[in-house]
Amino acid sequence: MKELETFPNPSPNRRYIVEHINSEFTSVCPITGLPDFGTITVRYIPNEICIELKSLKYYFLEYRNQGIFYEDVTNKILDDLVAACDPLEMEIISEWSTRGGMNSIITVKYSKDKNNQDIKL
Repeated sequence: MKELETFPNPSPNRRYIVEHINSEFTSVCPITGLPDFGTITVRYIPNEICIELKSLKYYFLEYRNQGIFYEDVTNKILDDLVAACDPLEMEIISEWSTRGGMNSIITVKYSKDKNNQDIKL
């Protein structure tokens, strides 16, 4: 995978939310080999650095030909982005197009405060 570029947080003393939405995400079903289409939402509270958008776009493009399950790609994106920018909090939501009459939405969260990671259903 291509290395994600970052830049210094312009307001490190303020807690604010950054949200990036990629409505044209594609990967490949590892079982059928057919393309999967989805929307990936990245929502985070930056710490010292932020993720650069062009770099994020090219990072997402690398999944285009990769055979990977929805759950795995969502968790991998979270792991990669947390490693790249060390946010205070981050949430990744992947919303997948209908296949076989069903839609899937996968949500994963990270928090520097380990007690704040609980997902309530």
